[in-house]
Amino acid sequence: MDNFEQYIKEFDYPSIPAMKMGSKKLLEQIKAGEADVIDIRFKEEYNLWRVDFIRNIPINELPDRLNELDKTKTIVLVCPHETRSIIAVHFLLTRGIKAKFLAGGLTELQQNLLGGQAREFYNVLNSKS
Repeated sequence: MDNFEQYIKEFDYPSIPAMKMGSKKLLEQIKAGEADVIDIRFKEEYNLWRVDFIRNIPINELPDRLNELDKTKTIVLVCPHETRSIIAVHFLLTRGIKAKFLAGGLTELQQNLLGGQAREFYNVLNSKS
């Protein structure tokens, strides 16, 4: 039996919320140094619009770039809405890598990076350095 088949056989109701993370929780995880955020959009999308603290590994390159992931952290995958991130989470989980997708995707994150929320997020990111 392959990893994905085993993963599907063990998938249950608690598996669903365990796969995702909200942007507020993401902020806490980044602050604690427990999360590594990976934007899995294609390079053209990433080059046109990106978030400075998020690294890009396009989904179609992910299998060949697993060695670039910090496996001591939760890998949080982001894309515009969630679609590709959900696929990538399943892939990483079947490889034994702790992963989640950002609930609501980059469009949701954008809503949490406006006004005073942007300042709070920025301050947390810069207090890590």
